[in-house]
Amino acid sequence: MRIKKELIAEYNGKKIYSFFLSNGKGLSAEILNYGGIIKRLIYKNTDICLGFDTFEDYLTNDDYFGAIIGRNANRIVNSEFNINGKKYKLTSNSGKDNHHGGINGFDKKIWEAELVEDEEASLILKTTSEDGEEGFPGNLTVKVTYTLTEDNGIKIHYEAESDADTVVNLTNHTYFNLNGHEKGDILNHSLFLYSDFYTPNGDNETTNGEILSVKGTVFDFNEESSFKNRILSSDKQIIASSGIDHNFILNGSGYRKVGFVKGDKSGIAMEIYTDRDGIQVYTANEILGNRVCKGNALYKRYSGVCFETQAFPGNLKFSHFPSSILKKGEKFNSVTSYKFI
Repeated sequence: MRIKKELIAEYNGKKIYSFFLSNGKGLSAEILNYGGIIKRLIYKNTDICLGFDTFEDYLTNDDYFGAIIGRNANRIVNSEFNINGKKYKLTSNSGKDNHHGGINGFDKKIWEAELVEDEEASLILKTTSEDGEEGFPGNLTVKVTYTLTEDNGIKIHYEAESDADTVVNLTNHTYFNLNGHEKGDILNHSLFLYSDFYTPNGDNETTNGEILSVKGTVFDFNEESSFKNRILSSDKQIIASSGIDHNFILNGSGYRKVGFVKGDKSGIAMEIYTDRDGIQVYTANEILGNRVCKGNALYKRYSGVCFETQAFPGNLKFSHFPSSILKKGEKFNSVTSYKFI
């Protein structure tokens, strides 16, 4: 059997399940209906994502291990924005800013779930976000489908609709370590990105509105390079973030291959496909090794790397960035895939 579910807890009167999917070709996943969290992702008998062993640990998942992020990925500065001339004030959960959706973002929702075994194994997750939740306008319905593909990929299909103009910018926050989640840092992983420009950070770890060329900088991954060469540099942007935590503007449009990353010890490589304009590359700069995690691993700084496909951070402030505003009656429809070879 390529799919199954297991009751693991009850929380706030609702059942929490682990869902197990396999493509029968070496790739399997364990996903929770709490936060849509990818708890385990196993390829070639290697668990390549960071996380916890127990559901209870995920109740204080401050690093967003494996979770669906919404309504908005990244930061909204000062927790406010304007739509149609009206200012909306959001909850603040990172200083003055709204970060990854707020205090109770999609990473903390208990999603309705359905396992589907067709030609490929899928998990369909659904939730609603009521008008005013975390300060966002509009009643929003959301559907996220995880599929393990026959070519050893995990495909994430995001869909959303609202009854009022609102902000929708969904992503997933899995931390990958292709050597194995417990195998130390990713400094010697190598990355290639089809990206000629990036948006540098200003104050509050968010973009300042500039669009800069990566050429001649530590952010140029148009030739495959290890993270170590970049993270240990003296670049001011790297020092300010204690590593990479930046939005890269992806070349091209539509669903396409945008890059790949390779583990230096396992030989596992991961190709990244998306239809989004940007990708936040985050090298786990704020994981400080003060908490025991999955398999008694003690994750430290640079233990994993996230590839958060997204709209550009700051797009609600800077009109020259593509907007993340979803109009009433329109449909948000986006696909990101991570394929393992």
